[in-house]
Amino acid sequence: MTHKKIYITTFDLDRLTDLIEAYRHSAHQKKIPIEILEKELERAEIVDPKKVPADVITMNSTAYLKDLNTGEEIIWTLVFPKDANAEDHRISVMAPIGMALLGYRVGDVIEWDVPGGTRRLKVIQTLYQPEASGHYDI
Repeated sequence: MTHKKIYITTFDLDRLTDLIEAYRHSAHQKKIPIEILEKELERAEIVDPKKVPADVITMNSTAYLKDLNTGEEIIWTLVFPKDANAEDHRISVMAPIGMALLGYRVGDVIEWDVPGGTRRLKVIQTLYQPEASGHYDI
């Protein structure tokens, strides 16, 4: 993953910290690289939900992305694991791509390593962000 400045709301930070702790003490610990998410949270600028820029991908945001390797255009909603559903384009924050998306904003290019090399996605538009819509607790 790249190390560009990212933004996390205080509300998302609290929920993600609880999620990491739950995973740390579960059978999922060996399957999910929670240390990657922890590092992302550590480097983030923590902001009040009412002050997060409207183009940032926060939890439950829907983003329009372009894969810079293939040219494919994608729409994904970043969700908690219980709400993930690939058919509905709802990606878990505990998936590598979900961890990579969190906190980035329109215009940013997200890079992360995958078994076949480095994947690159550009954030084209934030189609929905709960905080920008006045929903500070979803």
